Parts: sequence; C-alpha cells; structure tokens
Amino acid sequence: MSNSGTPSKPSTIAGSTSPKNSTGRSSDFTTISGHPIRQLYSPDDLSGWDSNRDLALPGEPPYTRGIHPSMYRSRLWTMRQFAGFGSAQDTNQRFRYLLAQGQAGLSVAFDLPTLMGYDSDHPLAEGEVGKCGVAISSLADMETLFDQIPLGNVSTSMTINSPAAILWAMYLAVAEKQGVDWKLVTGTLQNDILKEYIAQKEYIYPPKPSMRLVIDTFEFSARHTPKFNPISISGYHIREAGSTAIQELAFTLRDGIEYVEWGVQRGLAVDDFAPALSFFFNAHNDFFEEVAKYRAARRIWHKTMTERFGAKLARSSVLRFHAQTAGCSLTAQQPYNNVVRTALQALAAVMGGAQSLHTNSLDEAWALPTEFAATLALRTQQILAHETGVANTADPFGGSYFVETLTNEMENGATEYIRKIDGMGGMIAAIERGFPQREIADASYRYQVATDRKEKIVVGVNEFTGQEKPLEILRIDESIREQQTARLKKLHAERSNDDVRRHLSLLRNAAHGTENLMPHIHAAVKAYATLGEICDSLRDVFGTHEEVSVT
Repeated sequence: MSNSGTPSKPSTIAGSTSPKNSTGRSSDFTTISGHPIRQLYSPDDLSGWDSNRDLALPGEPPYTRGIHPSMYRSRLWTMRQFAGFGSAQDTNQRFRYLLAQGQAGLSVAFDLPTLMGYDSDHPLAEGEVGKCGVAISSLADMETLFDQIPLGNVSTSMTINSPAAILWAMYLAVAEKQGVDWKLVTGTLQNDILKEYIAQKEYIYPPKPSMRLVIDTFEFSARHTPKFNPISISGYHIREAGSTAIQELAFTLRDGIEYVEWGVQRGLAVDDFAPALSFFFNAHNDFFEEVAKYRAARRIWHKTMTERFGAKLARSSVLRFHAQTAGCSLTAQQPYNNVVRTALQALAAVMGGAQSLHTNSLDEAWALPTEFAATLALRTQQILAHETGVANTADPFGGSYFVETLTNEMENGATEYIRKIDGMGGMIAAIERGFPQREIADASYRYQVATDRKEKIVVGVNEFTGQEKPLEILRIDESIREQQTARLKKLHAERSNDDVRRHLSLLRNAAHGTENLMPHIHAAVKAYATLGEICDSLRDVFGTHEEVSVT
C-alpha cells in the first residue's frame, strides 16, 4: 500500500506463498488487512508531519487525539451491550438484568423479520422470529420491551435500518406514554441504509426513497429530539463483510458525506443537524491498525466538515463513535479463545478513543449470548475501565512513530478511496456500479486465501487446533412465533382498524409527495398499525430494491 493511494494487493494476501526467514516466520509482515509493516519506525517516517497541525491536543482540532481534553479521566465510555432475543418480554428481562449489573446504556438487537419490515406472523418470518434479536411488530411490543425502564434516564441504541423511522416512532411513542419529554430522550438510531446496500443487504426500498426516509429523521430530530442521534453511520458491517480497515474507514466516511449532502439538499443548515451525526466502527484483531483507524477517522471527518461543508460549530466537525468488537473474528472452534480476542479488541477501541463500546460474548459464533457469556463480556469492559489504568490518560500512543505513521497511511488510503467515489458521482452512484461491493469481495477473498495457506494464523482454526469442550448455548424455539402470532391476532381485534386504515392511507398519500413522513408514521404507530402494515404501505409507493450482481 502506498502512503498516498488506494491499497495495493501484497503477495501475502493475493496468493503467492510468503517467504520465510531463518526462524520460520514470514519475512513479509503485514497487518490483518494486508498493509505492509516495516521492522522499525523513526522520525524519518514522519517527514512533513506537523504535530500542531496533524496531532494537536485532545479536544482540539483536528481531534486526532480524541474529542475531549481529558477523555476518560472525566467520563468513561458508555458500556452499551447489544442485546435482544425471543419476545419483547424475554429481552426486557435481559435489559433489566444488564442494567442491574452496571451497564450504562441499552442497545437493541432486532430479529430478521423486524429488520426486513415483516410482522412475526408473515409467511416469510417463519423460522426466524426472535432468533437473531427481539421480535417487534407493533407499539404494544415496544411498550413491553421497555416496561419498567424509564426512557428519560437511559440512553438506547437501536440497530435498525430500513424500517428505522418506524421503530424510532414506536420508541418515541413509548416515551410519551411514560410522560418523558422528547427533548430529554437520548440514544442513537442506526438508520444507515447505505451500508445495507454495500454490505449487510437488509434493505427494503430503492436507495433514493430510502435516503428520503433517513433525511426525514434528520429533520424531525433537529426539531423535536435534540439529544437523540438520528443516525449511526456504520462501518462495522462493512468490516464484517470482509473489508480491510482502510475500506471500512473510507466507505463509512463517504457514506457520511452522502448523508450530509442529502441533508443540505433538503435545505437543512449543516450546523443544525451535523452535531447529531454519530459513527459505528468495528474493533478488529490488529491492535495498532485499529487504533490508527479511529484516530484517522476523526482527522478526516474534521477536515471534511470544515473544508467541504463549511461547518462553523465545533460539534459539527467532531466525530463521535461507538465500537463493537469483531463478530467475524469469533470462532466456533475453541470458543473460550474469543474472550482473549474480545478483550484485546476492546482495548484497541479504548486506546482509539471510543465514546461507547459493546464487547461480544464468547458463544456468539454458536448462538445468541447466554446470560453468563453476556455478563463476562460486560465484565471485560469493567476490568479495562477500573483495573488496567488505560483510562487514566488521553491518547497514550500520541507521538509514537509507528502509530502516527500508520494513522497518516490510514488517512491517505481512505482519502484516495473518497476521491474515487466522488469521481463516480457519489456513494449511491458507486453502489449502483457495484464498486464498494466489489472492493470488499476482493479483500475478503484475499484474506481467505491467506488463512487457507496459513499466511495468517487463526488460533484454534488453522493452527494450534485441539480438544474442544462442550458449550452451553441459548436456544430460541418456534414457540416465540406462536406467541407473537397470538399477540398480533389480539392486537388486530382490540385496536380501531378504521383508524389504522385512515392513517395508512394518509401515509401513502404523503409518500407520493415530498413532505416529511415522520409525523404520519408516528400517528400510524400510535394507532397500533403494525410494522409490516406501515412498511407495506411504503412498498406500495416506493417499490423494493433488487441488487445488481457484482462480477
């Protein structure tokens, strides 16, 4: 990889066998992403580097060293464990347990039917209800999910994208029912539809009407929920799909640029909505590469917001991010090794200055976490925070020849990708051409070749294999779908179906126009229209998206 361009494809990843030195170790050292690593770094590697311009102090532009002057000395990162399984009642009990164990914020995982905009009783939901997250089909389910959890006192992140506006409307309706002023509601909506087209593939509508829904939430949030982040621009799933660290950084930040451009085109002032934008990155195995990635992300975003968009408020150019340890690094083989992986990945996120963090559980390559595994994952963060001393100073790696060089190389590589996408006409145009999808597929293939040839070692998988111990896992049976179907049948019988039909009709009419759809969605939700009914109403107007194959 050159210091000023798109990553090259080193032979270690591209296919040829790595040369060996006299000790038997590869003499071609790279990061997990294939980025070349030299034997030693010195001041010569930072020629032209200006500590005042490129580094500065924590809390000062360009925020390379962190967004707060004292970082974790004044406030630790939010320990926000991702949770959700089975019914709303099941997940409510897990939430209350985690809060009692010292967790500081909630993060909701939704099941696949919910993510795809289908109710639990839909034929396409069969076999998936409650399996990879909690099943939410209506406001009634959302009320159960947050029963006895005061939304004025807890920050909630919701990992939902295509139906994000609908789930958010349900959440706000629950806050209303609890008597909580929307201006006090805090949390984050993932709501990043672009990365769905790039990586995760859980989309419903075509890109342009989907972007309209995202910008509707920006506009609605700026007016009504000033403490809530209407989007978490997510590189996590891009990395999980097999991207390199630079690709994760570049595609995530270019997605962010696309959202800002659409907001400005809507007529929103940058400083009215940019402070509410947040990011979500992966914390992978290569420790220093991850630390450099986070530092480069802050620097690029500051430059982008001030130079490209003319943001005036400091908060508009500050990149705040959540991190989650790498699910794709978890192995079904020797699963207790995952505790070590997760601890080191979490340490990288902390050393990189994350504002909140989720640590994966050791059993997630097998199933959703058990209570024991989820507690151990939370304890991992608590030990980092309170026993290791890593939170005692801001950016302890600042000034390291290696880390600063790697940060520069991350910035340069990501910036070159951003320029390429700009030249294609933006991220939607690039997605329609299959550019980021193809880049990720190629990177994923190169890494698989490297592991198959043992050029990259995965302990317990392609080396150091051994005896396996049986693992107790959490199992979700089909009774959840039966329970959800019964709840929906009861809901349909007790609500005013005339009101539902009226609100859905108003929503369809509004979707044909240009007005903000959030008030109509909120009204439909409060009438107990279901998730599937609302999504179907929008499908009637917007249609659905079919991906162009990548060759």
